[in-house]
Amino acid sequence: MSNDIKTLIAQTEVELEAAEQRMRRAKAEGLLIVDDARKDGRTDLTDAEKQRSDELFQAFEMGKAQVAGIKDKLARARKIQSQESEIDAALNATPIATDAARGESARTASVSIGREARTYSKETDPHGKMFFGDVINQFVSNDVRAADRLGRHIREEQVERSSEGWQKRSSSGVGTGAFSGLTVPQYLLDMVAPAIANMRPFADKANKHPLPDSGMSVNISRITTASTAALQSSELASVSYTDMDDTLLTITVQTAAGQQLVSRQAIERGSGIEDVILQDLMKRYNTVVDSTLITQGTTGLSAIANNTDLTTGQASATAMYPAIVGAVSQSATATRGYATPDFCLMHPRRWYWLQSQLVSTWPAFGQPGIAPRNMGQSNSADYDSAGWAGMLPCGVGVITDANVTTAGTADSGTGEDEIYVGSTSEVHLWEDAGAPVFIRAEQPSVASLGVNLVVYGYFAYTMQRYTNAYQKLTGSGLVAPSGF
Repeated sequence: MSNDIKTLIAQTEVELEAAEQRMRRAKAEGLLIVDDARKDGRTDLTDAEKQRSDELFQAFEMGKAQVAGIKDKLARARKIQSQESEIDAALNATPIATDAARGESARTASVSIGREARTYSKETDPHGKMFFGDVINQFVSNDVRAADRLGRHIREEQVERSSEGWQKRSSSGVGTGAFSGLTVPQYLLDMVAPAIANMRPFADKANKHPLPDSGMSVNISRITTASTAALQSSELASVSYTDMDDTLLTITVQTAAGQQLVSRQAIERGSGIEDVILQDLMKRYNTVVDSTLITQGTTGLSAIANNTDLTTGQASATAMYPAIVGAVSQSATATRGYATPDFCLMHPRRWYWLQSQLVSTWPAFGQPGIAPRNMGQSNSADYDSAGWAGMLPCGVGVITDANVTTAGTADSGTGEDEIYVGSTSEVHLWEDAGAPVFIRAEQPSVASLGVNLVVYGYFAYTMQRYTNAYQKLTGSGLVAPSGF
């Protein structure tokens, strides 16, 4: 099957996802405008809000038309792919001739029309032993047969990948030596083990907004002096009056970025190296955004959360759970209906330790979805998945995130965890629809045959609209759990 059509389908799917995401963002921002007006007690929008709402409506309607067009293009591309698959199947079939005149079936001496077997394949060399043996024999003992097989392999790769850009792959850096395990037959690349990354479990649960098109800050008005109401002292007496006032909350737009300088030899003579690097850079980008939301000084979750010390002689679920519910109560009191505490954020090791605890007491009140006499529920969700890792008896979902600090703050290095409680609706995150952006720059390092691969994106965030909306548990009751 042509790799061109596969590439077209992949690109169209990405295009469709971007268009749908723009629609979702326009809708979300429109709802936020209406919701802000409702919270302010207004039945009408301001002129600026009306203008922005009209722009968002037009963007949403334009997005619907774009999505319809992209879906049509994707359907046509998939139809072509299906037709190519049928043709491939027909070419690989061995024809059988039947002599109906004699009433007997005879197998003809026809030739099976198909594809010649690859020099190295999953079937003949599943673990790459023959390939690596030929590489060694060619260079160590000048084995002519090994060189011939490697030559055939290179020609096969050139034919197979011509449509993927085999020929056109457009200080310190990465050369072929750093990717010796990748300049191999493509089927062996499936076993490449990517570097581990913490990713963005917390950021993905945030209340997301489109980043403004310009400027390096986002401004939000916070009502810091409210109006008043009181009992009228007597008929016709003046009623309570206080001038309302607001304070501007200015949120800085930040840049997360990473780069890799790669030799042209590694890209042009290797297989899949550029994709591996890009995927790794994307993971680093996602990790730094998430980590910033949690650990950044002054504005990060750990910095702004109201701290409660969990001090106990020995860490236990029965001591920790009441403290978590207390944090939920404080968060709910601080927001009073403008936000509902719905998450408990902790390090994966703390969640698995919590599941290991054996108890003989249970909460006095049941919770929908939590079985009686259970201290919560594990959803067995994968790390960094869309769902909750579990559910606590008080109805708060668990987010596990390896970006949560485990260094401790007041324990002088005994490895205390931190646990956070709050509302995902008040974790406001602004990002570009297409973030992060990928740059492939050849000109800066052309003299040294280098290619710069850069990933970057702009974002802004805040969890400071309401004081004490977020709570944090620290202390000796959260020391590093043994065996976790």
